[in-house]
Amino acid sequence: MMSVIERTVSSVTAWFNERTPGLMPAYKKHMSEYYAPKNFNLFYYFGSLAMLVLVNQIVTGIFLTMNFKPSAAEAFASVEYIMRDVEGGWLIRYMHSTGASLFFVVVYLHMFRGLIYGSYQKPRELVWILGMLIFLTLMAEAFLGYVLPWGQMSYWGAQVIINLFSAVPIIGPELTEWIRGDYLVSDATLNRFFALHVIALPLVILLLVVLHLGALHEVGSNNPEGVDIKKVKDETGKPKDGIPFHPYYTVKDLFGVGFFLTIAAFILFFTPTFGGLFLEYDNFIPADPMVTPAHIKPVWYFTPFYAMLRAVPDKLFGVITMGGAVLILFGLPWFDRCKVKSIRYRPTLHKVMITLFVIAFVVLAYLGMQAGSPAQTWTARILTVFYFGFFLTMPIWSAMGQTKEVPARVPDHD
Repeated sequence: MMSVIERTVSSVTAWFNERTPGLMPAYKKHMSEYYAPKNFNLFYYFGSLAMLVLVNQIVTGIFLTMNFKPSAAEAFASVEYIMRDVEGGWLIRYMHSTGASLFFVVVYLHMFRGLIYGSYQKPRELVWILGMLIFLTLMAEAFLGYVLPWGQMSYWGAQVIINLFSAVPIIGPELTEWIRGDYLVSDATLNRFFALHVIALPLVILLLVVLHLGALHEVGSNNPEGVDIKKVKDETGKPKDGIPFHPYYTVKDLFGVGFFLTIAAFILFFTPTFGGLFLEYDNFIPADPMVTPAHIKPVWYFTPFYAMLRAVPDKLFGVITMGGAVLILFGLPWFDRCKVKSIRYRPTLHKVMITLFVIAFVVLAYLGMQAGSPAQTWTARILTVFYFGFFLTMPIWSAMGQTKEVPARVPDHD
């Protein structure tokens, strides 16, 4: 019986190889003959999990568009129709809305891993830049999608964010009107946001993901030790400290996927709004241009940057600060002057600085959700200065201190 199956598989494989001769070499290069370090740890799950959530967002988004009406008069009612009358519609909608938040959880942890293990250092600068372009595009995609349900927070969030462009000197008012497609946030705004969210930006994200993975597989993956596994090879030219990505890491990633899906399912079925963090309560109220919510705030994954925006009194400099907080991340490969990659071999000062940076980012996220008392505003200002200071002073403190000796090979205990 097995011989029949094996012959069938072999025949089908040969048939495809004859007609797509580049398919098997690509598979070998990126899967079975791509050697990854043998010491990947928990943090290295998040790249594959990001791919999983991206697929979830695309698939569930396709099903949502089948019943969604991109119209100011019908958008909110169509979402309610999906939730109440479409078979399984509530599940698909919550998979999409919860998936958006889980996407940013995974991406932030993926970026944190790059920060602590120096995955942005030479020769992986391009990998980091492409990753940051994905992050930037993902933020735009999430904002556009947040507007589509046309609830109170969707409408007023769009009003606040779009009005920020009016701070641009000279062309600000015209630019704002061009983005809205009207004199105020309206049906035209919703239509163009829908087109960008469903077609344009997903294509850009998919292209960037392909380029990101391609660039990574050209230079090879980093690891918790920061050791270059390509330096020590056996007589066949294979890294001694590497193992084929497939089947070893595909199986390992499947375990991570199972664990992640268990957590996602618990959130999905028991607390899909996550206490108002994933879906604000105001967004279950239809958009009303005549009633302003008591406290307008973005979704949690935007709140660190929103806190920086509010911390600056001047509108133009606030916008520059918020945009600069994202753009400054692109320069990380050139700010860091440390001779070693991994935090494991860096001086204590580096560990303290990275810890304080993470704390500052989390506190800013919390402050961005609050109403903004004078004490909170001053705290946000101090943390904003520290946020930028962390990067701008990195060329100085990253070159300070005595680093530990990095092993020539991956230690066996890992």
